[in-house]
This record gives sequence, C-alpha cells and structure tokens, in this order.
Amino acid sequence: MNERSSPFQAIRAIDYTVIFVRDMAAMRRFYEDVLAFPLTRELSPGWIEYRVGSNTLALAKPSRTAADAPTPHGSAALQLAFKVAPPEVDQCADALTRQGVALLSPPTDQAFGHRTLFFRDPDGNLLEVYAEI
Repeated sequence: MNERSSPFQAIRAIDYTVIFVRDMAAMRRFYEDVLAFPLTRELSPGWIEYRVGSNTLALAKPSRTAADAPTPHGSAALQLAFKVAPPEVDQCADALTRQGVALLSPPTDQAFGHRTLFFRDPDGNLLEVYAEI
C-alpha cells in the first residue's frame, strides 16, 4: 500500500456546518423555537449561528458565501443526525408532534442498533434524532 501524506490528515473534526436556506424566517423559528438550539450569534440577517454540542450549526443565505442557487423545493440539501440517549428519542418525537411537526417515521428500533426518528425542517432538509441501543 502506498502511504501518501496529506495536509488534510491534520483535520480532527467538523467545526461547523452551514445550511443554505430558502426561507430564513421559517428556518430560524424552527431551529430556535422547535428544536430550541441556543443562538450563538447573528453576524447578519443572512448568517445565524447556533451551538449544537461542541459544534456550530449556521443558517445562511447562499449569497453570503457563494452564489449557488437554492436547493429546488422537494429536494433535501442535506441530512443531519442528532445523537441523544435512548429515552430521549421518544421525548423528542413527542415534543415535535406537540409543536405540529410531521414525523416521517416514528421512533423505530433499527436492525443496525439505532433507535431513529426522522422529520424535516421548513426547507425540506432531512433531520434525524437517534440513539445507540
């Protein structure tokens, strides 16, 4: 095997994730009010950051950093998986349902050892809450 050195091998973590949003107001309400992520800072109306564990999740209008067109309606741009303890999967499902969020699948024990819950944010991105069981 040919071992090549790359400066990218120095990367130890994903520090922040940016979701390019179509509807900033709806996405902000969802991440702040429904998921209750703590607002870290708002650099501008087109860039908002939340703390999620040891990571940062940013909502951004595409023009802020790139001129990409928004993801077409009906197409998820990404999937985010949020890890919790096993009983918290059902608690999250209950909280989402109480707030009117449609579940794509209820809490389900998977053969690969996860209890999963799937739903979407206002822009249609796929979100998962899971626990190892």
